[in-house]
Amino acid sequence: QLQLVESGGGLVQSGGSLRLACAVPKFMLDYYNIGWFRQAPGKEREGVSCISSTDGSTYYADSVKGRFTISRDYAKNTAYLQMNSLKPEDTAVYYCAADNTNIYCSGHSNEYGYWGQGTQVTVSS
Repeated sequence: QLQLVESGGGLVQSGGSLRLACAVPKFMLDYYNIGWFRQAPGKEREGVSCISSTDGSTYYADSVKGRFTISRDYAKNTAYLQMNSLKPEDTAVYYCAADNTNIYCSGHSNEYGYWGQGTQVTVSS
């Protein structure tokens, strides 16, 4: 069973920053697309960002473009989501996920077969 472990969530004021980390099994970054998703209470899970294993191409939801940055560190077997200029509407549980069935990553959660347990991000106004 492939395990993904998120960390880095917390409480931050509006305008602040957080960096989420997703620790993955060795070599996963080489062969799996990595996605970040979020789910707020009463809302559907939303694709936030992803990075393709093949060429490093990225996707960002319109709501986070220019504020969030996805990256990966092969030496640490970790993917990151840097979140700047946070807003109260960014409050959600954030999940990382992995997919090895597509050449390029997507923001659709049903494309991903492996998921972390989630980390809470709360942005106060």
